[in-house]
Amino acid sequence: MPDSLRNAVAEAVGTFTLIFIGVGSIVASKGIHDPSLIGVAMAHGLAIAVMVSALGHISGGHFNPAVTLGFLVTRRIKPPMAMLYWVAQFAGAALGALLVRDLLPRASTEAVNLGVPALGMGVNSAAGIGLEAIFTFFLVWVVFATAVDPRGAFKSIAGLAIGLTITLDILFGGPFTGAAMNPARAFGPQLVGHHWANWWVWFVGPAAGAVVAAVSYHLLYLRPHERALERALGGGDADELAGEAVSG
Repeated sequence: MPDSLRNAVAEAVGTFTLIFIGVGSIVASKGIHDPSLIGVAMAHGLAIAVMVSALGHISGGHFNPAVTLGFLVTRRIKPPMAMLYWVAQFAGAALGALLVRDLLPRASTEAVNLGVPALGMGVNSAAGIGLEAIFTFFLVWVVFATAVDPRGAFKSIAGLAIGLTITLDILFGGPFTGAAMNPARAFGPQLVGHHWANWWVWFVGPAAGAVVAAVSYHLLYLRPHERALERALGGGDADELAGEAVSG
């Protein structure tokens, strides 16, 4: 099996896990009592922490089209591989939402609109885009600082740091935008549940936040380090020496 296909399968499995566990936790909590924000935040964060730790060495552990976009704009993944990642991520998300819908009681899934992110009362689409951009900025900044930067002191626990970032974002943003931070997290339930209200919020916001975070971290911290290595190597391949966590 080609490495590109192995990477795509890892991305699909990781994204599937996020949607299946994350959306399932929303459905499950609604079946017992009003949805617990802490429980939902922990479920999403733990799903990503586990999958990044388990599969990060294979595909980089993106599980999020916005993260892949950040890698693409900083040239840490080639366009054909980025496209393959996006297909795998959206497919994994759709399958996760489909199985939640079909395996759990229909009344419970319909009661929460299959966990589709939604704008809270008083939050318009512009504010929603801004909030999602900020939440995703935090996430992608942490991804680059822990999983990409070869100097990151906590690279060995990048999965934990990334998962905790998702948890803290949901603890704040859950009631206002759902704090998806991830177009695939929105797309899977939207597609399967046919809920498309304000759908662009969870595509535009995460994309903008990811690009700003990725480019900022690259220019402020990674590129100066790479240039220093290039000078030390006399113009050699600094990227290879740095051992960056680059997928594709």
